Amino acid sequence: MSTAAYAAASAGAALAPWSIERRAPGAHDVQIEIAYCGVCHSDIHQARGEWGGGIFPMVPGHEIVGHVGAVGNAVTRFKVGDAVGVGCFVDSCRECASCRDGVEQYCSNGMTVTYNGYERGTQTPTHGGYSTRVVVDENYVLRVPAGIPLDRAAPLLCAGITVYSPLRHYGLKAGDQIAVVGLGGLGHMGVKIARAMGAKVTVLSTSPSKRDDALALGADDFAATREAATFRKLAGKFDFILDTVSAAHDYNAYLNLLKRDGTMILVGMPDQPVPLAAGALIMGRKRLVGSLIGGIRETQEMLDFCATHNVASDIELIPAARINEAYERMIKGDVRYRFVIDCASF
Repeated sequence: MSTAAYAAASAGAALAPWSIERRAPGAHDVQIEIAYCGVCHSDIHQARGEWGGGIFPMVPGHEIVGHVGAVGNAVTRFKVGDAVGVGCFVDSCRECASCRDGVEQYCSNGMTVTYNGYERGTQTPTHGGYSTRVVVDENYVLRVPAGIPLDRAAPLLCAGITVYSPLRHYGLKAGDQIAVVGLGGLGHMGVKIARAMGAKVTVLSTSPSKRDDALALGADDFAATREAATFRKLAGKFDFILDTVSAAHDYNAYLNLLKRDGTMILVGMPDQPVPLAAGALIMGRKRLVGSLIGGIRETQEMLDFCATHNVASDIELIPAARINEAYERMIKGDVRYRFVIDCASF
C-alpha cells in the first residue's frame, strides 16, 4: 500500500514528503490509520545519524495512535474502528526469557524497533509514525482507553511508559518522596505519574523559570539545581530520584540527596560516560539503576492507569510541514512538553 510520509533521505537531511510501501495485512496483522504521532528527541538523534547505523530514507516516529482500518482474518483482539496505539517496537523473538516474561524491550535477540530497523527475518526496513498508516502484528498493538484524548495519548507510548515502568518496578508508593530531575517530555510525565501514584514530588531543574510549570503539573515543590544551597538543603530527603536528563551531569551530587536505601533511576542517556564515586553508593546503601521503556503488557497497564487517573501528555499539535521547525525548537528546549504531528496534515 502506497503511504504518505515524511522522511529524512540521508543522515542530517531535512525531513520532507515521501512515499513508502506498507505491506497488506497478514492473518495476524492490524492496519492502523494513524491520527497522531508524537515527536521524541530520539527521533532527532536517529534522523540526523547521531547514533550511527541509520537506515535511510528514514521515517521516524514511535508514539503512534489512530484507529483500526482493517484486520487480518485471524485477529481476535481488535476490530475496525478501535482506538489503538503502537510504541517503540513492533515485534520481538517471542521465545527468549525476556519475551516469555512480558518484557519484550529486553529481548535477547533484539526487539524489532518501530523505525530504523528491519522487519523480523527480512531486509525490509521498518518505518515509523510520521505517516498515514502502519501495519503491525496484533500482539504488539495497544488499546487506547476512551478516557484519554487521542492526541495527548500519543506521547504516552514512549515518554509515559519510560517513566511508569521503573516507578512501578522499583516500588514507588503513596507517601514516598521523589525528585524528578529535568522538566521536559519525560520529566513532565514523571511528575504526573508519580503524583498519580500518591508520591510527594519535587522537580529539580537548572531553569528557575520552570517553577510555575512544575507546580501547575502537580509537583509539591521545586528547586533550582544551579543554586549551591539546593544540594545542602535537600541532602538525604528522597526515597527515589527519577533522572530524565540526557546531558552530562554529576550523578554523585544527586545520589547525596537520597535517603538510606534510596534509589536513583536513570532514564536519560548522556552521550558521554559520567564518573561515579563508589562512596556515593556505599554510604547509605543506595542504588543507581536504569530502565528502558516497557513491555506490551506493562504499556497497556500504563495506559489504563493514565485513563483511571486522568493523566495525559501536555502537547503542542503541529502539521507535518512544521516538523523541521519542531526539531530545532526541541533542541533549544522550546516545547511544553511534547510535539505531536496531526497526521491528517499529510
